[in-house]
Amino acid sequence: MSTFVPLLFAGVALGAIYALIALGFTVVYRASRVINFAQGGLLALGAFVTSWMVLDEHLPFWAAFVCGTLLTGLLGLAFQLWVVRFAIGRPEFTIVMLTLGLASVIGGVLPTLFGNNPRSNGDVWGASSVHVGSYQFFWVQIWTIIAAIVVLLVYGAFTRFTKYGLAMRGTALDPEAATAVGIPLRRVYATTWFIAAVVACIGGVFLGGYPSTVNPTMGNIALLAFPAIILGGLDSPTGAIVGGFSIGVVQEMVQGYQPQHAAWLGNDFYLIAPYLVMILVLLVRPYGLFGSRPAERL
Repeated sequence: MSTFVPLLFAGVALGAIYALIALGFTVVYRASRVINFAQGGLLALGAFVTSWMVLDEHLPFWAAFVCGTLLTGLLGLAFQLWVVRFAIGRPEFTIVMLTLGLASVIGGVLPTLFGNNPRSNGDVWGASSVHVGSYQFFWVQIWTIIAAIVVLLVYGAFTRFTKYGLAMRGTALDPEAATAVGIPLRRVYATTWFIAAVVACIGGVFLGGYPSTVNPTMGNIALLAFPAIILGGLDSPTGAIVGGFSIGVVQEMVQGYQPQHAAWLGNDFYLIAPYLVMILVLLVRPYGLFGSRPAERL
């Protein structure tokens, strides 16, 4: 238990970040049936902007966090309005390539603006921790879990009780019917991109907390979050949450126990484990745990 509890807690904290990333993927996919491969780039951008505001501009962390989140959200919104908007109606492959292009641009711009050296995210917790009995829990992990839960609850309330949230749900169910009843699809698409960019920034800021750092390659974690999306189901926010937390726990547990009990699998097997879990789930449930089977007309 002395090993299990810290690993479980670290897995839940990592899973909270994966859940936020997966939610960003899912929000865009539900509205447009396109996978946004720029999600990792937006995550890194949000983390760097927040870090720069704290360390270089000397803003308080929470003010920088809010500003970084809004700026990242506005970038996602601008990309949808000024780029993706004009590709709507074209093959989905076109939009996918546009998102890959945005990811490449962000990946090239970040080292130019902020350098290649790792940096702190500027948070107020650092390496501070709290002890519960014989267990030590870092405050950044505790706040990561709290932040993820708050974001997920706010998103759930937004989609359930607001006009735009209901419009997003209607668009996800049937875009043609949504258009017929007067739902403005362009505004819905813009809203989904704003939300996806916001949750990416939040995940990036907490990902850069101790003992990790903010660095230009941190956006690659989106690839590790991808099994969480597939596991839960591409079109299911609930699946994104369950998949994210599940994959985070699996990864931390494998990283903690595998070197002791199956060292022959190598030191980086924990990076492969999420994909193995994804494969096993897809063999049983091809559309993920909560994904919906597409309707077919005969």
